[in-house]
Amino acid sequence: MIVILTGGTGGAKFVYGVRQVLAPEELTVIVNTGDDLEWWGLYVSPDIDSVSYVLSGLFNDERGWGVKGDTFECQQAMKRLSRPAWFNVGDRDLAMHLTRTQLLNEGKTLTEVTAELTAKLGITSRILPMTNARIETRVDTPAGELSFQEYFVQRWYQDPVKSVRFAGMEHASPAPGVIDAIMSASAVLLAPSNPITSVAPILAVPGIRTALRTTPASVVAVSPIVANAAVSGPAGILMAAHGFPISIAGVAKVYEDFIDALVVDNQDAEAAKKLQRAGLKVHATNTIMKTAKAKAALAQAALNVASQLNSSHAAPAS
Repeated sequence: MIVILTGGTGGAKFVYGVRQVLAPEELTVIVNTGDDLEWWGLYVSPDIDSVSYVLSGLFNDERGWGVKGDTFECQQAMKRLSRPAWFNVGDRDLAMHLTRTQLLNEGKTLTEVTAELTAKLGITSRILPMTNARIETRVDTPAGELSFQEYFVQRWYQDPVKSVRFAGMEHASPAPGVIDAIMSASAVLLAPSNPITSVAPILAVPGIRTALRTTPASVVAVSPIVANAAVSGPAGILMAAHGFPISIAGVAKVYEDFIDALVVDNQDAEAAKKLQRAGLKVHATNTIMKTAKAKAALAQAALNVASQLNSSHAAPAS
């Protein structure tokens, strides 16, 4: 069993790659829910939806979110009614949010709802929210504290960032199956997601970081930073706000207490040598996922690194 920790567009692309090289039944995806929001009275879980659409073949690759071929008639109607419309929701996508909200209102947990929805989509991989507690990533800016979606989507991450916190985390515990998946995995992969707002919320759920430290599985992270810049989005800005260098060294620092290896882009091959001298296994390859072939190749490279680590751990002492 391979476990992926993921969130955001980079994570969705990476899951797409893994889907091409791994049998779906062998995959468990633990997903960030700090980006979740209530929109038009509906519970929206963008990262769970992206992974669900990727694994069901519905994902809109051109946009990097939502359902391919979707329309936005409801969105336009809401604008005409002077309702907030800065967060884009397609008509087919809306069905997911309507159903999720109804099932949650019936008393089901987010884990139960996710399992029911993914089964309806024909997904045989397991998708687990990081927790069933309601967590909200909050970004502190000079304009005030914003939800992640307000910061990222509504305001195009133009505000300077003071800090990030995960509201509600004090009430959180790992969703059922999360710790067992990490502890029983043959490998745990961290997608090239934003370390601060896509992966850190997962790590902040009590018990998950400890499980990553203690699992017998190899833990391999893929860097979302290439040549001292984020591939996309505000990862660099948010890392700097928390005192981490915008570099592969910064990514390694975020995950230093539990990763066994880091996959970086070929552009960082020289910088990787310094990390290797410090004792971290680093593998350089192409991490820019512009095509389906590139996504599959990166996924295979990360799996190969994990397999090599597993083999070295299993090798008898000479």
